[in-house]
Amino acid sequence: MNRKLKKALKYSAVAACAASAASLSAYVTTKGMIKMALDREKPNMGPKHSKVSGAKANNAFTHARQEAAEALEKAENEVVEIVSHDGVSLVGHWIPQENARRVIIAMHGWRSSWGYDFGLIRSFWEQNGCSVLYADQRGQGESGGDYIGFGPVERYDCLDWVNWVTGRCGNEIPIYLWGVSMGASTVLMASDLPMPGNVRGIVGDCGFTSPHAIWKHVATNNLHMRFQLRGTMANTMYRRKTRMDAAAFSTTDALSKTTIPVLFIHGTDDRFVPVEMTFENYKACHSPKKLLVVPGAGHCMSHFLEPNRYEAIVKEFWSEND
Repeated sequence: MNRKLKKALKYSAVAACAASAASLSAYVTTKGMIKMALDREKPNMGPKHSKVSGAKANNAFTHARQEAAEALEKAENEVVEIVSHDGVSLVGHWIPQENARRVIIAMHGWRSSWGYDFGLIRSFWEQNGCSVLYADQRGQGESGGDYIGFGPVERYDCLDWVNWVTGRCGNEIPIYLWGVSMGASTVLMASDLPMPGNVRGIVGDCGFTSPHAIWKHVATNNLHMRFQLRGTMANTMYRRKTRMDAAAFSTTDALSKTTIPVLFIHGTDDRFVPVEMTFENYKACHSPKKLLVVPGAGHCMSHFLEPNRYEAIVKEFWSEND
């Protein structure tokens, strides 16, 4: 064997080992990311949480949100339990209003809670005659399910809750699906399902376009990881756990088919879910639609920063669709 051949074989072996090590490293980090993303048991993320979300600390918002969450979760409510289309126990918290004008089905975000995501807007809803069904998303809170599905799974839960509300309140009262963050993606992905006629609108506040798209954004921009190989691995792991394809369905797919009016809301400074995703959703939507973009607002902060503009466009949306 000549010297050049030996050298070539040596370099090939080194390259093969490096590629194998890189693949192993990608697998290990992706497995950890998917566990953090999907598994019911919440890992101790510590400082990783701020890296994942890319959020800058806003102490005033955090304090107000926490206080509002505690107040809402202590409020008198009826704990409701239903069995979903696929046999999972789903729990909601029902707070009705006397002579209600409409019902809101509120879907909270990823690793959040009904109180944390909707405590700040609760008084606005109550002052405007809204009975509210605050859902615990599957894989979180008191609802069953081993995994969080990032929307493609939970979209069908929206229809289950609509059926419950219709059974409780009748088929005349207007119903609005309302979601924040992953909850926004959930209700937007539900927009093409066969909803009854009294589902009059959907409000999506800072929703992403698909599981695959949000993972790519977080991995690339917030965690500074290469995503191509990890994306393939993540989709395989997601499919094993949920029996769905993370890249096979999106908000834009649903919105291109819906006839339900939609109000889109997003902040320009959202580093967790970029505002460009709402622009994609808005462009894809073929039904009557409105858009509110709040300058300077981070993730889930639009109502906190500009409550007057936020509430005004919501009232306008209701008046047009009730």
